[in-house]
Amino acid sequence: MARLIRRGKVKDLYELDNGNILFHFSDRVSAFDVKMATPIPKKGEVLCRFGEFWFDTLDTPHHMVKMVDIDKMEVKKLQMIPVECVVRGYFYGSFVERYKDRLGKDLPSDFRPVLASKLPKPIFDPTTKSEEHDMPIDRRKIVSSGIIDDNDYDLLERTSISLYEKMSGIVEKAGFIIADVKFEFGMDEKDNMVLGDSLGPDEYRLWLKTDYQSGKVQESYDKQLLRDWLVKIGFKDIVDRLAKEGKKPESPEVSPEVASELSRRYIFAYEQICGRSL
Repeated sequence: MARLIRRGKVKDLYELDNGNILFHFSDRVSAFDVKMATPIPKKGEVLCRFGEFWFDTLDTPHHMVKMVDIDKMEVKKLQMIPVECVVRGYFYGSFVERYKDRLGKDLPSDFRPVLASKLPKPIFDPTTKSEEHDMPIDRRKIVSSGIIDDNDYDLLERTSISLYEKMSGIVEKAGFIIADVKFEFGMDEKDNMVLGDSLGPDEYRLWLKTDYQSGKVQESYDKQLLRDWLVKIGFKDIVDRLAKEGKKPESPEVSPEVASELSRRYIFAYEQICGRSL
């Protein structure tokens, strides 16, 4: 028997009789913290299988036990650390608006940014963990709030950057670039810090090397395609306006063309990087 614990933005969590957790990866998709009304075909299967691939490949302690079905995974229960461990390797996304805070610390003081250019080195850029909206948070706030201590912060930073570099090497051989990635970690029953949650196109920004060109907006093989479409139809402006009132808009129906193309890109990325057919 499995008891539903939580229905998230894209996956449902169940508690199993043995105390483990069952992840059911749905075809739901969210953008700008709003669940879309339209499912994306095969998305749940791709996310689940990508998670299995990375857990098996990255050679780091993790909580996956086994695949249960094409879109279901059994994992060990963890005490999750409430920090999203974001690593940025390229000048893109929300980091573009905030990079000046990192000059002289993580970035050379004479850093001259070009959109989508590779950063001098990967940067650890953590955020809060929220079902509503993740916000940037720095080391001082994380440690002073008692979430983790200095030593564990150092471990999170080292491990996150190391995993990003491993992933970058793997996807590069398949013809892709990972611009940034989000990891989550938790403490197991022996109080060891292990990689948790999952890893797939919802957790990283993926570009084709053959299409890459710094100085311009990149074609993404993740849900950035959906975000760009939502910006184009004016939905992002509505999100921003209602956010000031503490409200969220109703989800629009995603166009069939965008849903189909997003599904195709997810499947293509999985098959190219993992070397497996879906």
